[in-house]
Amino acid sequence: MSSLKRYKWTWLLLSVCVIAAVVLVYNSLGIGKSKFPVVGQVADFTMENVDGKTVSRDDTKGQVRLMYFYFTSCPDVCPVTTFLLSQVQNELKKDGTFGKDVSFVSISFDPVTDTREKIKEFGDRFFADYSGWYFLRGDQEKTRDLMQGSFKIPLLGKDSTNYTHGNYIALVDRDNNIRKMYNAADPSSVQIEEVVKDVKALAKE
Repeated sequence: MSSLKRYKWTWLLLSVCVIAAVVLVYNSLGIGKSKFPVVGQVADFTMENVDGKTVSRDDTKGQVRLMYFYFTSCPDVCPVTTFLLSQVQNELKKDGTFGKDVSFVSISFDPVTDTREKIKEFGDRFFADYSGWYFLRGDQEKTRDLMQGSFKIPLLGKDSTNYTHGNYIALVDRDNNIRKMYNAADPSSVQIEEVVKDVKALAKE
């Protein structure tokens, strides 16, 4: 007993060092930390879906979402990125995740040209499953504000003849928080398997 009392401060110091070491390793490995930090918040919106129904931001709240801004007349990145999303859709449908825990929201920033009929034709080209994939159109300036304000995606030009835009896919959680931005300007840098894995991981949070 006397020996224990004699070295109690040594044992206490040793214990503190061990705890500090464990905490250091825990933090350095990122254990317990989310892989997807919050990088923004999706502002509220209300738009028209391809089926004519009105869809707001919170109509899909409670699901993980992939959100994408595009226009149907886009000659290059928009069709390629929508095709990539269609492949992600197909993977998520295999285990029933798509439409249940996950939905896609594609928003046209060219509502003048992109009528519901033209958007439907565009979605059909990529075998979009409209039970879980929303193709929205709304007020052009409000859409621009949403795109640039919430998602920080640049958009220049006023119509399909002179648009210059950033090409990103946003990963949004159940509470409307933006958790990750994929730079789809270079499709080769966005892997289908990676996106599927990220979506499923976030759905489990």
